[in-house]
Amino acid sequence: MVLAAAGLAGLWLAGLGAAPVLAQGAPASAMRETMAIGDEPGRVPTPEAEQLEGPLARQLVYFRSNEAPGTIVIHTSERFLYLVQGNNRALRYGIGVGREGFQWSGLQRISRKSEWPDWRPPPEMIARQPYLPRFMAGGPGNPMGARGLYLGATIYRIHGTNQPQTIGQSVSSGCFRLVNNDVADLYERVPVGTKVIVRHAAAL
Repeated sequence: MVLAAAGLAGLWLAGLGAAPVLAQGAPASAMRETMAIGDEPGRVPTPEAEQLEGPLARQLVYFRSNEAPGTIVIHTSERFLYLVQGNNRALRYGIGVGREGFQWSGLQRISRKSEWPDWRPPPEMIARQPYLPRFMAGGPGNPMGARGLYLGATIYRIHGTNQPQTIGQSVSSGCFRLVNNDVADLYERVPVGTKVIVRHAAAL
């Protein structure tokens, strides 16, 4: 369903893309949450844990697309983010995506980039997990990870994580997480203004 514009007008910058469309049955409250239940602020992953293997590892793959090189295409059902390279190729990154009820699709553009972003859990998350910090400065133990790529004027981001074991899973409240090495690599490759296409389809 398409979210009603009333009350959500402030969530998108003019010209930065269409409003995200939540997967069928997703609660409107999903729009106001940024992290998943079970995140562990302060946990610092080991370098070994951040080394992905197999399909989830960053790699150049065959990818048919009419999008211009430099475009980001996210397939939530596949748990992959593709950075289009041209000539039917793309850099593919394994990602963690929104859990059931928090997945969405739509078109956005990267509106801001941040290194080691701070974390401010929203009120809904604090209500469920009152032990969470109200503010956590950026750093290795921050659930936002090493880099943040902000999607339009929404609360959604492509960001790192301090829980690399969640890559390939449906765990977040709508954001897309990569291991820190991968999000740092992506961060250097894409500028502000990059087109981001999010596609969601039920797995077969």
